[in-house]
Amino acid sequence: MQQAIFLDRDGTIGGADKIEYPGQFQLFPFVRESISRLKNQGNLILSFTNQPGISKGDATRKDYEEELARFGFDGIYLCPHQANEGCQCRKPLPGMLWQAAKDYNLNIQKCVVIGDRWTDTLAAHEVGCMKILVKTGAGQEAFNKYKNQEYFGKWAEVSPDFITDHIHSAVNWVLNQK
Repeated sequence: MQQAIFLDRDGTIGGADKIEYPGQFQLFPFVRESISRLKNQGNLILSFTNQPGISKGDATRKDYEEELARFGFDGIYLCPHQANEGCQCRKPLPGMLWQAAKDYNLNIQKCVVIGDRWTDTLAAHEVGCMKILVKTGAGQEAFNKYKNQEYFGKWAEVSPDFITDHIHSAVNWVLNQK
């Protein structure tokens, strides 16, 4: 059984392939039900999201934390930095995953990451998590690049454990794993 499920925000649980700030963001159908199903099976549900708008002053950490808590997340891990700030938490780096493992005493290899971008998949790969790519948000583009072998270097080394059209079927797959 998995210890924790990490869910990306933008494009995975709702929104689109671009950032939508709290108050604008809409969940995809069945996301609340999917989160509840995972929780009912004893899984810890953790957010895992890059939100550079925080460092630009477009939104606050508190805005995101309150929104994600309302969606049912048990813990919230977000990177507020721009890509050029050199932090260790911004995906594809696995800093948020390592921090959650420390905070919750997780065996990270018994965790799952569900996301729509290759940065989610690469971060999961770096720590040994199960990796699921959903084709919502930017996921179809990521899948096409994967299928057409357009990723190079370290990016090409990563293979998702499961690829699906949306989070609902990702959750079904997770719950059927022994």
